[in-house]
Amino acid sequence: MVRTLDVPKLPRAWNYVLLLCCYFLFLVLGALVFGALEQPHEIELRRQVAEARSNFTLGHGCVSDEGLRTLLEEVLAADNYGVSALQNGSASENWSFASSLFFVATVLTTTGYGHTVPLSDGGKIFCILYTILGIPVTLFFLAFIIRQVTTLVTVRPIHYAHVRWGFPQKPLAVAHAVILALTVTGCFILLPATIFWAVEDDWNYLESIYFCFISLSTIGLGDYIPGKASNPLLKELYKFSITCYLIIGLVAMLVALETLYRLQEIRHFIRLFRSSDNQHPRKEDLQSILTEDELAVVTEASGTLPTSDGP
Repeated sequence: MVRTLDVPKLPRAWNYVLLLCCYFLFLVLGALVFGALEQPHEIELRRQVAEARSNFTLGHGCVSDEGLRTLLEEVLAADNYGVSALQNGSASENWSFASSLFFVATVLTTTGYGHTVPLSDGGKIFCILYTILGIPVTLFFLAFIIRQVTTLVTVRPIHYAHVRWGFPQKPLAVAHAVILALTVTGCFILLPATIFWAVEDDWNYLESIYFCFISLSTIGLGDYIPGKASNPLLKELYKFSITCYLIIGLVAMLVALETLYRLQEIRHFIRLFRSSDNQHPRKEDLQSILTEDELAVVTEASGTLPTSDGP
C-alpha cells in the first residue's frame, strides 16, 4: 500500500481577493469621507491665516512680510518640539520627571503623540536604543498581563456560569462580551472624557472623547495634548495620572478585543482565511496546543482533575 504524502492545502484564493477588495474599498471610502468633511475647513482656515498675516503687516509698517515669515517659521519649528512661544520659556515643562515618564509611556506603547521629542543627538540615539529593547519588552509585558486578566474576567466567569447554572456558552459569551465592551467604554472613554472636559479649559466633551479614543487605540495624532491648561501646582501629578490611565486603559481595551476575538462568530470568519487542514484540526492536535495554564484554569473552574481514562 502506497502512503500518500499529506500536503497542506491553501485557502481558496477568492477569499483573499474578496478581503483585499473590501479593504481597498474601505480605504477609499475613508479617504472620500475625510476629504469631503475636512477640505472646506482647511480652505477656510488657510484664508483666515492669510488674512490675519496680511492685516498684521498692514497694521505694523515696521515689520516686513519676510521678517514675519521668518519669525513664524521659528515659532512653528519650536512648537513641533513641544516648546510654545505663548508660555514662559524658562519653565522646563517637557522634560520634568512626570513629563519624561509620560513621554516614555507613549513611546513604548507606540502611541507617540509627537509633541515632545528629543532635542539633542544623544537623546535621539538613546531613544532608538531604548525603544529597540523597550517595545518588545512592553509587548511581552502586555501579552502576559492581558492573558492573565482575560482569564480572570472572561474565561473563568463564563465557564463558572456555564458549569454552575447551566447557561449555554454561546449566548453567554456574546452577552459577556457586550457587557465588557460597554464597561470598558464607560470606565475608560466616557468617564475620563468627563474629567478631561472639566480640567482642560479649551476642550469640549467631544474633543475629550476623541483624545481618549485616539490615545487608547495607540493612534496618538498629537493634536490634543493634556496638561496645557492644568494648574501648574498639580501639573506633575496630573501628568503621572494620565500616564497610569494610558497604560491601564490600553490593557482594558486589549482585554475587550481579546474577548471579542474569542467569540465563535469571529472565529468562524477567521477560518475562511485558513487552510482546509487548519479548519478541522484533529483531536490530538487540539490536545497538543492546550497549554498547562489553560488546562489548570479549566480544571480549577470545574473542580475536577483531568484523567487519562477519558473516551
